[in-house]
Amino acid sequence: MRIVFAFAGLLSTAMYAVGQGNSVSNPDSATFDPDGTAHISRVVAMPSTVSPEAQKWLTEIEHEEQIPTTLAERRAHTDQWQRSQSAEAKRLFPVNVEPQTIAGVRTDIITPLITPAQNLKRVLINLHGGGFNSDSGSLIEGIPICNLAKIKVVSVYYRLAPENPFPAAADDVVAVYKELLKTYQPGNIGIFGTSAGGILTAEVTVKLKQLGLPLPGALGLFTMLADFSRTADSQQLFALNGFSGGIAPQNPNRGHDEEYVGKTDPRDPVLSPLFGDLHGFPPSLLVTGTRDALLSSTSIFHRALLQAGVDAQLLVFEAMPHAFWYHFQFPETREALDLMAKFFDDKLGR
Repeated sequence: MRIVFAFAGLLSTAMYAVGQGNSVSNPDSATFDPDGTAHISRVVAMPSTVSPEAQKWLTEIEHEEQIPTTLAERRAHTDQWQRSQSAEAKRLFPVNVEPQTIAGVRTDIITPLITPAQNLKRVLINLHGGGFNSDSGSLIEGIPICNLAKIKVVSVYYRLAPENPFPAAADDVVAVYKELLKTYQPGNIGIFGTSAGGILTAEVTVKLKQLGLPLPGALGLFTMLADFSRTADSQQLFALNGFSGGIAPQNPNRGHDEEYVGKTDPRDPVLSPLFGDLHGFPPSLLVTGTRDALLSSTSIFHRALLQAGVDAQLLVFEAMPHAFWYHFQFPETREALDLMAKFFDDKLGR
């Protein structure tokens, strides 16, 4: 596959694929305009370092339809996906799921079929992905981790933008966390999420610190960003499905996700935890892939955590795009989920 990147300064990006030919000449090239615009052509072979199942999936997603663009269409599309993949998650990772309202916030309580005695005092809070305007993975994320870690998971259905911009979602999660503190020791509580949920996990932790509340025992920041004031490099290179999918031109020096940000300063330390005080943050696991649109942002926050002296681990999976662990058909997903579950088992209550 030949992937052609065109960068307009750092102001716009276009990417498309054309069939790989058998030309003897080197098909790779890079030319630069006087203003810094780069025109880059690269042939990217399917990596032999990933499983055959992942290779098949990476080929299949090139032909997937684009996600609908209107909010109503996006939510309908996401809800349909979430229902079908949640059912698959429960088939592969059997658990119990019961709805419950905590501190006025709707949640699902996901429990193992059998909970080991040492885990009865531990709990995880899951914050789903979905761009802050839909639920793409509450049960898809919560069910496998509950099954593998054998720890109860509280999946939080926080308020969504644009109807409820920042800080509504963070306020909902803080309310649930404060309620759980009545039953659980803070070091026995973990918070994790994918994409928007990973962002929200970091935001909530900064907010808890500002409020003087005890911090949780561990964080799972599974592909995320921590700076709403700028667009990072990988967002200019990759779509959600990596090389496939459309990419809208983005200004790297301008804020984004305006419907979620609302009227808040994009550099607000809770909204954008990169600008917050990260000292004393709980042990954190960050997960991404080399074709993830949030690869750069995730790695930038990992470095910030390390600079603050935090016990932070970064896992980067070869050739994997955004939130690949939502898809259960290849070994890399099971590897990622096992490592996520092990991380919480190792860190909570230690």
